[in-house]
Amino acid sequence: MRLVIQRVSEASVSINGNCKSSINKGLMILVGIENDDTKEDIDWLVKKTCNLRIFDDEEGVMNRSIVDIAGDFLVISQFTLHARTKKGNRPSYINAAGPDVAIPLYEAFVKELHLVSGRMVGTGEFGANMQVQLTNDGPVTILIDSKRRE
Repeated sequence: MRLVIQRVSEASVSINGNCKSSINKGLMILVGIENDDTKEDIDWLVKKTCNLRIFDDEEGVMNRSIVDIAGDFLVISQFTLHARTKKGNRPSYINAAGPDVAIPLYEAFVKELHLVSGRMVGTGEFGANMQVQLTNDGPVTILIDSKRRE
């Protein structure tokens, strides 16, 4: 499972011109799921995400987590995070899980993120054509892959 985490001052996702979810200060997370991802990947990523100290303290040092600042989450499914670009110019998505595997894992990730953080988790709609808007604060962007836990 692969995440792109962006610290935002605001973010929203719209489908067909209608706002599905929006947040103010918090984290906008793109989630890419592979066929061999498990509940263990979810648990590790949720713990890591909730404890990431990427928000400024009173001295301007990134020393606070999303839980510390009472921020919210916007979680968007993003199969293209597993694009393979080694050959040719058209990305291959063979490593991305299909909906039968990805939807339950995506929903489990969202649920666990809410349970562990106690914070609101806005979402997009799996498989929909979504328009995501955000103001990246910093900018701060973190990549985390559950298969690379070094």
